[in-house]
Amino acid sequence: MIAIDNLRYQSLLIKALKIEQGVTSIIGKNGSGKTTLLKLCAGILMPESGSVLIDGKPPREEEIGWVNEFPDRNILFDTVYDEVASSLRFRRIPCREIDARIWTWFETIGITTLATRSMHELSGGEKVLVSLAAALVRNPRVLVLDEYDSHLDADLAAKMDRIIRFSPAIYVLRCTQNMETAASDNAVIFLDGGRLEYAGSPDHIFLRLSNTPFYPFSWRCRT
Repeated sequence: MIAIDNLRYQSLLIKALKIEQGVTSIIGKNGSGKTTLLKLCAGILMPESGSVLIDGKPPREEEIGWVNEFPDRNILFDTVYDEVASSLRFRRIPCREIDARIWTWFETIGITTLATRSMHELSGGEKVLVSLAAALVRNPRVLVLDEYDSHLDADLAAKMDRIIRFSPAIYVLRCTQNMETAASDNAVIFLDGGRLEYAGSPDHIFLRLSNTPFYPFSWRCRT
């Protein structure tokens, strides 16, 4: 369980929240604190006060995979292979194991033909797929994705959704503006103005949001 207790960071304040295993979508208007919460859960940011604990441990003591909305911000190396291999090389994992892990995920994601390509020559969608490979090659217990699907076409977004659901991660936290995606997840968290408004099953959440301007009635519970 991911347990959040009296968490504060700038305008974000969450008194208590528990996130169970599975896929959880975090939704809300721009500026509601979604990315901040994801970064705190990923250990990229540290709370000003309060805590985030993943099965009793702080995020920086867990294996976490991170996928940014803008992959260009995270590129370290020129070729796709080197980019995906980088986190494993930094940990001095044996080359043979690195190679095996990389090709397993290249095949699973369907990007084997990109291995020798330059990261800077890839399309936006290809960069997102490579970022996903770089996150999953770490065998993370927690996979965190910040609006990864905001610049993808419907087919590629659906492909990534399938990969994410069958990933080895015990916890998947993702921010999305696609309510069809959120409605298919195990749980949904709705933030508004840096505060937690609702958390629970998609049916539970969308029933309460069905008459709001941001979530029109068409996104109500799936009945």
